[in-house]
Amino acid sequence: MAMIRGLRLAVALAGLAGTASAGAWPREEGSLFASSLARLSWPQDTTTWTSYEPTGEYYTLYVEYGLTERLTVGLDLGRAISGGGKDVAFVRMPLGRAERRLKLAAELGLGQIEGNAVLRPGLSLGLGLGHSWLSADGLAEISLGSGETDYKLDLTWGLTLWEERKLIVQFQTGQQFGDPAFIRIEPTLVQPLTKRLKTQVGGSYGLLGDTSMGLTFGLWAEF
Repeated sequence: MAMIRGLRLAVALAGLAGTASAGAWPREEGSLFASSLARLSWPQDTTTWTSYEPTGEYYTLYVEYGLTERLTVGLDLGRAISGGGKDVAFVRMPLGRAERRLKLAAELGLGQIEGNAVLRPGLSLGLGLGHSWLSADGLAEISLGSGETDYKLDLTWGLTLWEERKLIVQFQTGQQFGDPAFIRIEPTLVQPLTKRLKTQVGGSYGLLGDTSMGLTFGLWAEF
Protein backbone atom coordinates (compact mmCIF):
# COMPACT_ATOMS: atom_id res chain seq x y z
CA MET A 1 0.00 0.00 0.00
CA ALA A 2 2.92 2.34 0.64
CA MET A 3 3.93 2.01 -3.00
CA ILE A 4 0.40 2.88 -4.18
CA ARG A 5 0.23 5.93 -1.90
CA GLY A 6 3.64 7.04 -3.15
CA LEU A 7 2.65 6.74 -6.80
CA ARG A 8 -0.48 8.78 -6.16
CA LEU A 9 1.60 11.50 -4.55
CA ALA A 10 4.07 11.42 -7.45
CA VAL A 11 1.24 12.00 -9.90
CA ALA A 12 -0.03 14.87 -7.77
CA LEU A 13 3.43 16.46 -7.81
CA ALA A 14 3.59 16.41 -11.60
CA GLY A 15 2.13 19.88 -11.71
CA LEU A 16 5.37 21.20 -10.24
CA ALA A 17 7.31 18.58 -11.93
CA GLY A 18 12.44 17.00 -10.57
CA THR A 19 15.21 14.68 -10.36
CA ALA A 20 17.01 13.51 -7.27
CA SER A 21 18.41 10.07 -7.84
CA ALA A 22 20.03 7.70 -5.35
CA GLY A 23 22.45 6.96 -8.19
CA ALA A 24 25.07 4.45 -7.09
CA TRP A 25 23.22 3.72 -3.82
CA PRO A 26 20.33 1.25 -4.29
CA ARG A 27 16.93 2.01 -2.82
CA GLU A 28 16.01 -0.07 0.20
CA GLU A 29 13.68 -2.92 -0.77
CA GLY A 30 10.05 -1.78 -0.63
CA SER A 31 10.90 1.94 -0.34
CA LEU A 32 9.75 4.58 -2.80
CA PHE A 33 11.14 8.01 -3.62
CA ALA A 34 9.51 10.66 -5.82
CA SER A 35 10.77 14.12 -6.72
CA SER A 36 9.18 16.86 -8.74
CA LEU A 37 10.94 20.00 -9.96
CA ALA A 38 10.18 23.21 -11.83
CA ARG A 39 12.91 25.46 -13.27
CA LEU A 40 12.21 28.99 -14.50
CA SER A 41 14.97 30.62 -16.54
CA TRP A 42 15.96 34.01 -17.93
CA PRO A 43 18.83 35.19 -20.18
CA GLN A 44 22.01 36.09 -18.28
CA ASP A 45 22.22 39.26 -20.38
CA THR A 46 19.58 41.35 -18.60
CA THR A 47 19.80 44.06 -21.28
CA THR A 48 17.83 41.75 -23.59
CA TRP A 49 14.90 41.47 -21.17
CA THR A 50 11.64 42.97 -22.36
CA SER A 51 9.83 41.95 -19.15
CA TYR A 52 10.41 40.05 -15.92
CA GLU A 53 8.56 37.03 -17.30
CA PRO A 54 10.70 33.86 -17.54
CA THR A 55 11.81 32.93 -21.06
CA GLY A 56 12.04 29.21 -20.33
CA GLU A 57 10.23 26.68 -18.18
CA TYR A 58 11.32 23.13 -17.36
CA TYR A 59 9.39 20.44 -15.51
CA THR A 60 10.37 16.93 -14.45
CA LEU A 61 8.97 14.06 -12.41
CA TYR A 62 11.24 11.29 -11.13
CA VAL A 63 10.25 8.10 -9.26
CA GLU A 64 12.42 5.28 -7.84
CA TYR A 65 11.27 2.07 -6.13
CA GLY A 66 13.39 -0.57 -4.39
CA LEU A 67 12.14 -3.76 -6.06
CA THR A 68 14.69 -5.98 -4.28
CA GLU A 69 17.85 -5.39 -2.25
CA ARG A 70 19.81 -5.08 -5.50
CA LEU A 71 17.28 -3.89 -8.06
CA THR A 72 15.90 -0.35 -8.24
CA VAL A 73 13.26 0.47 -10.86
CA GLY A 74 11.87 3.85 -11.80
CA LEU A 75 10.36 6.39 -14.14
CA ASP A 76 11.99 9.56 -15.48
CA LEU A 77 9.49 11.98 -17.04
CA GLY A 78 9.88 15.53 -18.29
CA ARG A 79 12.60 16.96 -20.53
CA ALA A 80 15.55 15.21 -22.15
CA ILE A 81 19.03 16.60 -22.91
CA SER A 82 17.70 17.90 -26.22
CA GLY A 83 14.82 19.69 -24.47
CA GLY A 84 12.24 17.35 -25.99
CA GLY A 85 9.54 15.56 -24.00
CA LYS A 86 10.82 12.42 -22.28
CA ASP A 87 9.19 9.27 -20.83
CA VAL A 88 11.74 6.63 -19.75
CA ALA A 89 11.40 3.55 -17.52
CA PHE A 90 14.63 2.15 -16.10
CA VAL A 91 16.19 -0.54 -13.92
CA ARG A 92 19.41 -0.03 -11.91
CA MET A 93 21.68 -2.61 -10.29
CA PRO A 94 24.77 -2.14 -8.09
CA LEU A 95 28.08 -3.60 -9.25
CA GLY A 96 30.69 -5.05 -6.93
CA ARG A 97 30.52 -5.77 -3.20
CA ALA A 98 27.87 -3.99 -1.16
CA GLU A 99 30.34 -3.12 1.63
CA ARG A 100 32.74 -1.36 -0.74
CA ARG A 101 33.08 2.35 0.10
CA LEU A 102 33.13 3.46 -3.54
CA LYS A 103 29.72 2.53 -4.92
CA LEU A 104 29.17 1.63 -8.57
CA ALA A 105 25.86 0.94 -10.33
CA ALA A 106 24.75 0.26 -13.89
CA GLU A 107 21.41 1.39 -15.31
CA LEU A 108 19.39 0.57 -18.40
CA GLY A 109 16.38 2.56 -19.51
CA LEU A 110 13.90 2.29 -22.36
CA GLY A 111 11.34 4.84 -23.48
CA GLN A 112 10.71 7.70 -25.87
CA ILE A 113 11.89 11.24 -26.49
CA GLU A 114 9.69 13.42 -28.72
CA GLY A 115 7.91 10.25 -29.86
CA ASN A 116 11.13 8.47 -30.90
CA ALA A 117 12.12 5.22 -29.15
CA VAL A 118 15.35 5.50 -27.13
CA LEU A 119 17.65 3.17 -25.25
CA ARG A 120 19.34 4.77 -22.24
CA PRO A 121 22.33 3.03 -20.63
CA GLY A 122 23.96 4.69 -17.64
CA LEU A 123 26.67 4.34 -15.02
CA SER A 124 26.83 5.90 -11.53
CA LEU A 125 29.66 6.33 -9.03
CA GLY A 126 29.16 7.36 -5.41
CA LEU A 127 31.38 7.97 -2.39
CA GLY A 128 30.18 8.67 1.15
CA LEU A 129 32.35 11.01 3.23
CA GLY A 130 30.78 11.13 6.67
CA HIS A 131 28.10 13.84 6.51
CA SER A 132 28.83 14.57 2.84
CA TRP A 133 28.93 12.64 -0.41
CA LEU A 134 30.23 12.82 -3.97
CA SER A 135 28.61 11.27 -7.01
CA ALA A 136 28.91 11.10 -10.78
CA ASP A 137 25.96 9.99 -12.91
CA GLY A 138 26.40 9.49 -16.66
CA LEU A 139 23.74 8.63 -19.26
CA ALA A 140 23.58 8.14 -23.02
CA GLU A 141 20.26 8.63 -24.83
CA ILE A 142 20.47 6.51 -27.99
CA SER A 143 17.79 6.93 -30.65
CA LEU A 144 16.75 3.47 -31.88
CA GLY A 145 15.68 4.98 -35.19
CA SER A 146 18.59 7.20 -36.26
CA GLY A 147 21.29 5.95 -33.90
CA GLU A 148 22.03 9.54 -32.86
CA THR A 149 23.21 9.77 -29.25
CA ASP A 150 22.99 12.54 -26.65
CA TYR A 151 25.18 12.45 -23.53
CA LYS A 152 24.68 13.69 -19.98
CA LEU A 153 26.99 13.72 -16.93
CA ASP A 154 26.05 15.18 -13.54
CA LEU A 155 28.73 15.74 -10.87
CA THR A 156 27.30 16.26 -7.39
CA TRP A 157 28.58 17.26 -3.95
CA GLY A 158 26.14 17.01 -1.09
CA LEU A 159 26.27 17.85 2.60
CA THR A 160 23.80 16.77 5.29
CA LEU A 161 23.16 19.68 7.66
CA TRP A 162 21.16 19.81 10.90
CA GLU A 163 17.71 18.19 11.18
CA GLU A 164 17.89 16.46 7.77
CA ARG A 165 18.52 19.64 5.81
CA LYS A 166 20.80 19.14 2.81
CA LEU A 167 22.99 21.43 0.75
CA ILE A 168 23.60 20.09 -2.77
CA VAL A 169 25.82 21.58 -5.49
CA GLN A 170 25.58 19.95 -8.88
CA PHE A 171 27.45 20.52 -12.13
CA GLN A 172 25.16 19.44 -14.95
CA THR A 173 26.87 18.73 -18.27
CA GLY A 174 25.60 17.36 -21.54
CA GLN A 175 25.83 17.33 -25.30
CA GLN A 176 23.06 16.90 -27.82
CA PHE A 177 24.03 15.19 -31.06
CA GLY A 178 25.50 17.77 -33.44
CA ASP A 179 25.54 20.58 -30.86
CA PRO A 180 28.25 22.00 -28.55
CA ALA A 181 28.48 20.70 -25.01
CA PHE A 182 27.04 22.67 -22.09
CA ILE A 183 27.89 23.05 -18.40
CA ARG A 184 25.50 24.42 -15.79
CA ILE A 185 25.85 24.80 -12.01
CA GLU A 186 22.84 24.25 -9.78
CA PRO A 187 23.07 24.81 -5.98
CA THR A 188 20.11 23.55 -3.96
CA LEU A 189 18.90 23.64 -0.36
CA VAL A 190 16.61 20.80 0.76
CA GLN A 191 14.38 21.56 3.75
CA PRO A 192 12.11 19.04 5.60
CA LEU A 193 8.41 19.82 5.65
CA THR A 194 7.13 16.64 7.31
CA LYS A 195 8.56 13.23 8.08
CA ARG A 196 8.08 12.19 4.45
CA LEU A 197 8.09 15.47 2.50
CA LYS A 198 10.92 17.91 1.77
CA THR A 199 11.10 21.12 -0.25
CA GLN A 200 13.86 21.89 -2.74
CA VAL A 201 14.82 25.49 -3.55
CA GLY A 202 17.80 26.55 -5.62
CA GLY A 203 19.19 28.29 -8.64
CA SER A 204 20.95 27.51 -11.91
CA TYR A 205 23.54 29.34 -13.96
CA GLY A 206 24.99 28.39 -17.34
CA LEU A 207 28.80 28.29 -17.43
CA LEU A 208 29.46 26.98 -20.95
CA GLY A 209 27.16 26.57 -23.93
CA ASP A 210 24.25 27.84 -21.83
CA THR A 211 23.50 31.56 -21.47
CA SER A 212 20.57 31.18 -19.08
CA MET A 213 20.13 31.60 -15.35
CA GLY A 214 17.20 30.46 -13.31
CA LEU A 215 15.40 29.42 -10.15
CA THR A 216 14.34 25.90 -9.17
CA PHE A 217 11.51 24.75 -6.91
CA GLY A 218 10.60 21.19 -6.04
CA LEU A 219 9.30 18.58 -3.62
CA TRP A 220 10.74 15.25 -2.45
CA ALA A 221 8.67 12.42 -1.03
CA GLU A 222 9.90 9.18 0.57
CA PHE A 223 7.90 6.15 1.71
